[in-house]
Amino acid sequence: MTETGIVFNVQRFTIHDGPGMRTEFFLKGCPLRCQWCSNPESWAPQPQVGVYRTKCIGRKVCGGCEDSCPEGDIFRFTAGKLAGIDRTKCTDCLACYEECPSDALKQWGRQMTVEECMELIRRDQGYYERSGGGVTVSGGDPLVQSDFVEALFRACKAEGYHTCCESTFCASWSEVEKVLPYTDLIISDLKLMDSALHRQYTGVGNELILQNLRRLAQEGRELILRIPVIPGVNDGRQNIEASADFILRQLGGQVRTLQLLSFMRLGEEKYKSLGIPYQMEAVRLQRRAFQRRVEEIARYFNSRGIHCLVGTKEKEESQPE
Repeated sequence: MTETGIVFNVQRFTIHDGPGMRTEFFLKGCPLRCQWCSNPESWAPQPQVGVYRTKCIGRKVCGGCEDSCPEGDIFRFTAGKLAGIDRTKCTDCLACYEECPSDALKQWGRQMTVEECMELIRRDQGYYERSGGGVTVSGGDPLVQSDFVEALFRACKAEGYHTCCESTFCASWSEVEKVLPYTDLIISDLKLMDSALHRQYTGVGNELILQNLRRLAQEGRELILRIPVIPGVNDGRQNIEASADFILRQLGGQVRTLQLLSFMRLGEEKYKSLGIPYQMEAVRLQRRAFQRRVEEIARYFNSRGIHCLVGTKEKEESQPE
């Protein structure tokens, strides 16, 4: 087990990812690159620096980022203000972040020990007891740091806290097995049933994901599944019907709830801060018509005997502190 993990956000008092009021740890690292992801800072497993140009006080006034960087000339400036970093040269040493006096540089991800996490969790014990809540790990994908999740959840169970793992389950079964003895509830996505399309929009096929979901169901694990409904990507009849067939025929009644999460344009500033193109830029929605479509999909799932709810937003994005 690993007693230290890389956490990029902690949300207390959240009610979206598991029952009751929860403390949620968002861990760095993800094997997928979903084009609609609202948390691109979660992708890389190591801490990173994000650039927020509007907070820069100017190269002539400061220049601390350049002076502190051991790699030399990797910063880009526009009109005297920091505009970006050459990511091919950056080693993510965080020296520039530590030197910046104006919060123009944001640290995405920091090391936390199991005990540091437990100290936060214990503060909220009363809320768990009153609401039936507990602790959730999310990401990214927490199974990228399965050793840390195992250690954290082991500590949680030793003190009687409910645990929930939200994962893509794009991981080897050996990684999944580490956390299962200490996990009460599992949340995962069904993004696309066609593996080629899944690879096109997320960067990986879905074979391993579906295999793991089947195995979890066979072991009697209670599941909450989510479909992030993306217009023009996975909201068509063929994918929706295939998703229902998979749930009913292959997951053996283990799906407690299916949640539909409507696409929203979130995280665009974080893409800019990391120098990553936002691939949903061209998507323009007629919000009411799209919500009617999502509700129509929910009615279809419910008509097939699948308990389906419509969520109010896509996966909660982390915010700069």
